[in-house]
Amino acid sequence: MGKKACWTLIVLTVVVNVVMLQWTIEAYLGHEFDKVFQYSTVAFLSALFAGSILLVWRRMEYRPAE
Repeated sequence: MGKKACWTLIVLTVVVNVVMLQWTIEAYLGHEFDKVFQYSTVAFLSALFAGSILLVWRRMEYRPAE
């Protein structure tokens, strides 16, 4: 996986998080509390994925020259 692929995945997961935040707020204000948990779970998993991809990118970016 290249550096550009890492950044593409990070940006996509951030977009998913923004959408999930919007849907979570709409579900909360609409008193659909079962959907709040679902959307929050998806956002949490997406954030974990973005964090792990960020660590992969950081390892690739700052690897000592051989």
